[in-house]
Amino acid sequence: QVQLQESGPGLVKPSQTLSLTCTVSGGSITTYYYFWHWVRQPPGKGLEWMGAISWRGSTFDNASLKSRTSISRDTSKNQFTLQLNSVTPEDTAVYFCASRKSGAGSSNRGDYDYWGQGTQVTVSS
Repeated sequence: QVQLQESGPGLVKPSQTLSLTCTVSGGSITTYYYFWHWVRQPPGKGLEWMGAISWRGSTFDNASLKSRTSISRDTSKNQFTLQLNSVTPEDTAVYFCASRKSGAGSSNRGDYDYWGQGTQVTVSS
């Protein structure tokens, strides 16, 4: 059974860069046709897809985030990472990593095969 675990700082100051890591166990991030996604949920709001990286390392992002995101991976550690630049309090959210056989963005949790438990990130000075 594939399991995903998010890790990162719980508190980030405005204008800084947020970096989160998703560690995958029970499967490989290079498994054919799987895409590895980041999704977030601000307080009181719905899920927002942020981007993804494919089993080959190709990346996909949500244009609405205005190029503030960068997704990378470390295949030796079976991890993928999200960086979000120039954070503001509006970036406060629970951040999830997830996986499915599509690089298309989705804000529907049911569209994903695997889903992490989420990590709370607060942006505040």
